[in-house]
Amino acid sequence: MKTIITGARGTVGSALAKHLAGQGHQVVAWNRDAVPVDQYQPMEDFVRREKPDALFHLAVASKPTGKPNESWLVNYEWTSELAWIARQFGVRYVFTSTVMVFSDKAKGPFTLESVPDAPEGYGYEKRMAEQRVFHQNPNAIVVRLGWQIGDAPGSNNMIDYFEKQMKQHGRIKVSRKWLPACSFLQDTAAALAQLAGKAPGLYMIDANAKWSFYDIACALNRKHGDRWKIVPTDDFTYDQRMIDPRVRVPSLQSRLR
Repeated sequence: MKTIITGARGTVGSALAKHLAGQGHQVVAWNRDAVPVDQYQPMEDFVRREKPDALFHLAVASKPTGKPNESWLVNYEWTSELAWIARQFGVRYVFTSTVMVFSDKAKGPFTLESVPDAPEGYGYEKRMAEQRVFHQNPNAIVVRLGWQIGDAPGSNNMIDYFEKQMKQHGRIKVSRKWLPACSFLQDTAAALAQLAGKAPGLYMIDANAKWSFYDIACALNRKHGDRWKIVPTDDFTYDQRMIDPRVRVPSLQSRLR
């Protein structure tokens, strides 16, 4: 299988590219310098030339270039154009969304029947993009992701957050009343690859069955040699978990015994 990945150097994209390559698939990274995201014809020409079997759209506006309304351009408009192009060429289109389509006031755990309500910012852009994708391409697959857990700092994952908090504050404050949606990067990558072959529709990837952020932080701290100072709090109450029984990934409990 040949795949195009946008955001192939990002947190999830790099893990997905490694996983697919390890499965023997040919991976083509979308180079935004060579194929601009605000010009339709070069995008269409690129996909036509590469002839991929699948297009994974993972990129976000993580490195601003100064273009007007760049976050909306990347998260919504580019997403919409790619959904249409994939439809035109019969390419399987997988778009990664986020649990942040739900506001902090929403009542979790979230199921496929839960109605996204993010009123602004990144979550709102992704919420609007989800709707647009299915309008442009009824055969698309939209996958909501939670916070990713890597093995080391250096990218936007939970371990990186812990390292930065320790460097800045000398401790990590974690709520015992927040149940975050999250999964290990390798498991997310494997699940995304499998979902590319599933029926069109909405999916959610979450490995957290019942643990609070405090539980997760303590388990990760043990795994990494007790390198962080974990301080429990009760200042944030939120059940952010996503429940989709069709998507099976190793639980946090199995990963962090």
